[in-house]
Amino acid sequence: MKPEVREILLHLLDEGYDRAAWHGPTLCGSIRGVSAKEAARRPGARRHSIWELAIHAAYWKYAVRRRLTAEKRGFFPRKGSNWLPVPNPATSAAWKRDVELLAACHHSLREAVAGLRGLTPRRRRLIAGIAMHHVYHAGQIQLVKRMIRAHP
Repeated sequence: MKPEVREILLHLLDEGYDRAAWHGPTLCGSIRGVSAKEAARRPGARRHSIWELAIHAAYWKYAVRRRLTAEKRGFFPRKGSNWLPVPNPATSAAWKRDVELLAACHHSLREAVAGLRGLTPRRRRLIAGIAMHHVYHAGQIQLVKRMIRAHP
């Protein structure tokens, strides 16, 4: 893989997660300052909470890393897959652990991309796709925050 392609993909991952971005808040920025109570609150019936969106993002960082590295199916640190439930009780400590899990999944994915020897079109699509996936969910989180804070 050409070094500049790797750098562009790493930049996309970082810009979607925690680096300065032209598009507005990153995934990490969108959850900064959110309390466990706010994170657990659903904005409406059958709507995802901030917490669910954040842990969903962590799960897919984990899943994409596994696909990129051809790692055997392991176990995500939280029980479940894709849309995981908010812990009960939804404590500040549990929220902090899940925010830290999101960060750990980001760093593991980033390390995997940095260490790839070859980058097929499928791999490039996966990496760009996960970056876009998280920008999308950062936007959702911003909207959910506005909704729940407007109607405490």
